[in-house]
Amino acid sequence: MRIVFMGTPAFAVPSLEGLAKAGHQIAGVFSQPDKPVGRHHNKLQPTPVKERALVLGVPVYQPATLRDGAALAILRELDPELVVVAAYGRFLPDDILALPPKGCVNVHSSLLPKYRGSAPINWAILNGERVTGVTIQRMVHDMDAGDIILQRSTPIGEAEDASALYDRLAELGGGLAVEAAAQIEAGTAIYTPQDHTQATQAPMLSKAMSPVDWTRTAQEVFNHIRGLYPWPGASTTAITGEPIKLWGAQVVEKHTDAGPGTIVAAGKQGIDVACGEFNHILRILELQPPGKKRMTAAAYLAGNPIQI
Repeated sequence: MRIVFMGTPAFAVPSLEGLAKAGHQIAGVFSQPDKPVGRHHNKLQPTPVKERALVLGVPVYQPATLRDGAALAILRELDPELVVVAAYGRFLPDDILALPPKGCVNVHSSLLPKYRGSAPINWAILNGERVTGVTIQRMVHDMDAGDIILQRSTPIGEAEDASALYDRLAELGGGLAVEAAAQIEAGTAIYTPQDHTQATQAPMLSKAMSPVDWTRTAQEVFNHIRGLYPWPGASTTAITGEPIKLWGAQVVEKHTDAGPGTIVAAGKQGIDVACGEFNHILRILELQPPGKKRMTAAAYLAGNPIQI
């Protein structure tokens, strides 16, 4: 089948590779424009999808917009039967959605209709979900609201962070994209409407989300650290009064009458902080002071002892 693929980050690479390996003709790849990197922003970093497409020998297009008619003209020339989208980062206008005869499908990293939006992996962890997955859905005008073609679930590990889950869902999505394309090509795909009354949102993350609220339970704070890893990262001023990034932690069953945000112990095991419950604390295992590298809590305490 003749396919145009649209994707940008590493999440999309397994889907592109899988479709190519399955024997589909990838007529072209659309990806976001290269980003300036380096101290002086004088170098351009290609997207992971662009890098892989060039290795595969597929032409790459990086329009700054999809709404000026130029992208539509390119797509008409490429003449795809199907467009597959995975974390492209742009809305597809209605004229592009209507172009390929077999439609446009999206590889979405949640169990739709839950977690529609740009950060479903993070929000699943932030909200303490035990299970998530990948959905292949037919794209429509409204974001992530199209009919479901395929869906596969996977448990979220108790200590799994957003980065690790991202990698696993990328691989799961790649396999599911290949399976969906085969069904679409064979004419056997089943399109199941979503129950829109069950929809939840997964909006973009921001640096404003970083500060930890110690009045929450230890598990909720742990979810906060895991869900914001690696960006924007969780932070706290409870240790020194200045924002310190928290990269590793664990929930420990330990009774304390101390108020939320109080350090109740600090030693080789880590830094224990009281939360909004009496029977559990959060033990900080890895952190990063401002202007310094990540380090274990024990290494930090060696140079910055805390008196309890």
